Amino acid sequence: MSELLPLFPLPSVVLFPNVFLPLHIFEPRYRAMTADALASDRLIGMVLLRPGWERDYEGRPPIYRVGCSGVITHVEQTQDGRYNLVLRGLDRFKIVEENDELPYRRAIVEPAPERRPVGADREAIHKFRAKLESILARNVRVAEGKIPKAMPDEDLVNALAQYLDLEPLEKQALLEESGVRARAEALVELLEMKLMMARTPGLSNVAH
Repeated sequence: MSELLPLFPLPSVVLFPNVFLPLHIFEPRYRAMTADALASDRLIGMVLLRPGWERDYEGRPPIYRVGCSGVITHVEQTQDGRYNLVLRGLDRFKIVEENDELPYRRAIVEPAPERRPVGADREAIHKFRAKLESILARNVRVAEGKIPKAMPDEDLVNALAQYLDLEPLEKQALLEESGVRARAEALVELLEMKLMMARTPGLSNVAH
């Protein structure tokens, strides 16, 4: 990672390692961020805005300290200077200190490596994958062929954590799990809880 990592804070987007994220960049400060990233190492750090961000969006509202870096793998620039990007998630990081010298946000960050799955962890992740596929097949309108069977277990867990219709804070909590095994277990528990609330009269409103 760069010594100062550009930060792109959003209110509802959480990036996960090895998952792709399309972005449309239109604000002048983030156009400048994109241009600078393209001229250097193509890295951007995605971070989630904390609740209440609306009061100071044009400034520097509070953000969660754990994010995920992404590398720009595809870029198109429109005639009016906006960008359409695709990021691929790389590594989690923790913000150590922000730098306010430029219009867009940058920070000194430290790596927040995830526990690498080996042995029993891999077996557990595979079992959680089967549970996730079963939950989706029974309760979500996803065609069976939509989940690539060849996708590695770890990548599938991260992709579901990013793409499923979950609350931003739920996704942030999943990102902050210690590794893919813990994330897979937490995702299964979260989906099962949501399904139980949806089936139980009087609890469905609590789920929202």
